[in-house]
Amino acid sequence: MNKVILITGPARSGKSEWSETLAKSSKKPVIYIATSSQSIDDQEWNLRIQQHQQRRPPEWETREEPFFLANALTRIPANTCVLVDSLGTWVANLLETDEQEWNSTVAELIKTITVVAAEIIFVAEETGWGVVPAYASGRLFRDRLGNLTRRIAAIADEVYLVTAGYALNLKKLGEGIGSREQGISGD
Repeated sequence: MNKVILITGPARSGKSEWSETLAKSSKKPVIYIATSSQSIDDQEWNLRIQQHQQRRPPEWETREEPFFLANALTRIPANTCVLVDSLGTWVANLLETDEQEWNSTVAELIKTITVVAAEIIFVAEETGWGVVPAYASGRLFRDRLGNLTRRIAAIADEVYLVTAGYALNLKKLGEGIGSREQGISGD
């Protein structure tokens, strides 16, 4: 039986650190799926990646998967903990896909999440707390990420909001507003 955990929150809130703490506490072998990769043009981004790498224990396996996340999850051995960081980067990587392909990709991911025999921890950015993005691509990113996190939250065992270095378990404190059977369509 798998366990699904979703961790969401704003930038620099401690999401990744909290996810790493939960992965360590699983007492299982950890596979870290990075949805980003280094860039020859962006040294600041590379520094962020290095900071994440330095925090992780050396025995954790790291796999880069910027596009085919569902496929990567199907290759996870049972009785492991997989940490996916982050859904926002994954959504950004697939922003050019048309709506039909995107919906199919998300449906495949949701189906895969329910059958993987491992503990899965997802990290996702919260992007909808500010102003409406001025550009269509920004609105598309915000809407896709928001809908994706809602769908994963609906099937997750635990959902954490991390802000200012504190984690709140929303499944214990909150009331879900979406139906697991019907899926989530958004606002």
